[in-house]
This record gives sequence, C-alpha cells and structure tokens, in this order.
Amino acid sequence: MEGFPDSETLDLEAENGWLTVWFNSPENRNALTAERARELTALCGMLATSGTFRGVVFRGRGGVFCAGGDLKSFGRMSSGQAGYDEIHALSLAGAELFDAVAALPQYTIMAVEGSAMAGGLGLTCLGDYVVATRDAKFALSEVRIGLTPAQIAPFVIQRLGLRVGRLLMLSGARFDGEEARSIGLVDAVAEDADALAAAIEHQKKLIAGAAPGAVAAIKAQIAQLPFQSRDEQKQAAADSFAKRMLSDEAREGIASFVEKRKPSWTNG
Repeated sequence: MEGFPDSETLDLEAENGWLTVWFNSPENRNALTAERARELTALCGMLATSGTFRGVVFRGRGGVFCAGGDLKSFGRMSSGQAGYDEIHALSLAGAELFDAVAALPQYTIMAVEGSAMAGGLGLTCLGDYVVATRDAKFALSEVRIGLTPAQIAPFVIQRLGLRVGRLLMLSGARFDGEEARSIGLVDAVAEDADALAAAIEHQKKLIAGAAPGAVAAIKAQIAQLPFQSRDEQKQAAADSFAKRMLSDEAREGIASFVEKRKPSWTNG
C-alpha cells in the first residue's frame, strides 16, 4: 500500500480511516516468523506517527489468526544451529514487536478466528477490543514444547491477571472463544466469520464518535499508570487534561456539544 513499507507477509487494506492488517501466510497458519515480526514492527513504527488512521484491525487470512512462533525456526535453533546470542536477539525482536503494537495510538481491534496460539494469543492481549468466533482455539502452548511464553507474559498478566495468566502459562490448556470471553481475554464472541465482520463494523461505528487525539492520549496515560507513583499519576493526568483542554479537538468537541451538532471527526 502506498506510503507504507513493502510487505511479503502482511496484506494491508485501508478504508474510511481504518487500516486492516491481514496476516497473509495461511500455509503456515500465519505464524510469527522473523520476517513477519520485522514487517509488523516497521508498520507500527509508521502508524505511531501517522494521522491517517483512527483505528487498526488485525486479522488472519485463511480463517486463522496466528499460530504463534515459527516452529521450523524453533527446530533449527533447538538443534544447535543457533547460539545463545542469536536466540536472545530474536527474543528481544519479539519484545519490540509486542511493545510496538501495544503502543499504537489508534484504537486496535483483534479479530480472531481459527486459532490464536502462543505468540498469537499474546497479540490478542494487545487489542483495545477483542472479538473471536465461538469455535476459535486459544492456548499458551509454549510449556508443552519445553519453552516459556517469555516476552508475552507481561501482556498476558496485564490482560488476564496473575491468577488466570499463571494457570494458562503453566498448563498450556486449550480453550475456545466462549471460555476466552469468560476469563476476560475476549470482549465479544461471534457465531461465524460473517458475525465477526459485523462486530468489527459495529466497533468502527462506535469509535466514530471518539476524538482520535483523545483516544491516543487515553491509551498513553493507561500504559504508564502501572509504573507511576500516585503523585506521578496525578501530575501526568493534570498535564494530559490541560493539554487536551487547549487542543483544537477539545474546542471542536465542546463547540459541537453547545451547538447540538456532531463533531467534525465523526465525518472521517
């Protein structure tokens, strides 16, 4: 897509201020290969400074969201064809990917069908809104092949809490979309792919009323809350509120309320 990095593993679709990012290698169940991780991290870097899109949807081609890490690559590394330093660097690259998706200023939707395993489940945890088909399959499967869900662990705990996250990481248990909703991983369950698409469109319409700059500011504030003292939280909140109050967006939003009309961003 024009203005974005060329990609072999991602298919990008832009429409009405939204970008849909399709993981596009169903032949390997849209695994998180090193190439896909690089391309997705680069894309997020561009989106971080782009005012073009108000939201991003992540989906998988072939009816599969993401099967997690690339097992072929894992086999090469575990057989001694890669040393500690290479594997360590690969893990850090994964961390950069998850941080980049988590830090996106746009509203993000994770639309899961088929399966979201291991790192795919980690990606799911990064969505502002997560919808999955009822028959979607989830698991933090790393422990079942002798690995750890290392770089996704903080995001799993943030999304699900220590008790549930610990259980899923230690057991590698598989569960479906309905159970994913019951534990708080998924916000809504869709019966099939058509219902999934309808749920995405509903979210787009809902977010049309939210000011894009305010969305970005709220996401930035939330991301910092766990690392701040109470005094730091108060100071950061006051700074954010003052800047937003003096923004063009707030002037437009308040004026639209007084004038009983829709704000300008609902047209985009």
